[in-house]
Amino acid sequence: MTHYAGVHEKGKFSLPELMDSIKKNDEFNKTGAIALFIGVARGENNEGQKVQKLTLEAYEEKAAEVLENICVDLKEKPGIVDVQIHHLLGEFKVGEDLVYVSVAGSHRPEVFSVLREAVERYKHEAPVFKKEQIINEQGSIQETWVSEKQNTKPE
Repeated sequence: MTHYAGVHEKGKFSLPELMDSIKKNDEFNKTGAIALFIGVARGENNEGQKVQKLTLEAYEEKAAEVLENICVDLKEKPGIVDVQIHHLLGEFKVGEDLVYVSVAGSHRPEVFSVLREAVERYKHEAPVFKKEQIINEQGSIQETWVSEKQNTKPE
């Protein structure tokens, strides 16, 4: 069985591995576009506080199942060849990769819309938990678990 998704300890999965996996798909010859979303650790949170590092944890078995289900569901959309979501876990410095979401398909309009849907769904459905280590105005370090809903700015 092909795994379209997963949670991986930092350093155990990479962007080149993702690209290799996409291109090994039996239906890759139908692909005319690949779109990628790479989530990275931001150096500032929505309150403007300086983020020193992030720690990401997950209910791993359930997170892998949810991510896989999202990918299988979205792969059924017309013109879509492959959907993958790979979330990394561990401690991350500012600028480091946290998540890879890819969509391969026949044409860019379908690919872009499915990519956006995949990102929104994993953010709201997958049991992945984020802790920010911030430096407050007094210079002391605080660690806070962040709800994705709190951390998402309205569009």
